[in-house]
Amino acid sequence: MTGNFPEPGQVFEYHFLWHWQQKNGQTEGSKKRPCCVTIIVTNSKGQHILFIAPITSKAPDSGRVGIQVPETEARRAKLDTVIPLWVMVDELNADVLEASYTLEDRTPRGQFTTAFTDLIIRSAQEVRRAGKLSVTSRT
Repeated sequence: MTGNFPEPGQVFEYHFLWHWQQKNGQTEGSKKRPCCVTIIVTNSKGQHILFIAPITSKAPDSGRVGIQVPETEARRAKLDTVIPLWVMVDELNADVLEASYTLEDRTPRGQFTTAFTDLIIRSAQEVRRAGKLSVTSRT
């Protein structure tokens, strides 16, 4: 994938819409936050669906699943290295790349290593298998 086509592990600024916000009738995330592209799939129309995980400084509450970002990974992704950060893997946004109005700047701020990206993907898949994955459609 080339040009401005996102790749798994890339970190972008994105208006992530939390599931609780959508349940309250909101259609936009309240602020841009760093988010990580986890998986990209192609739908039946040939469009690319990005599954996007939020990165937060708030430690996961009980019952939530997040992966703490190691300092070296935070540096690679050009994230804050002073405060602890987590990639939340139990809640994703699904967005169509070709129609996205929320992925405004498609230039990544940085990228996680393949190994850390694989850990994020495997963790999200485990959460999905357990029936605890929440996906908010932005399509």
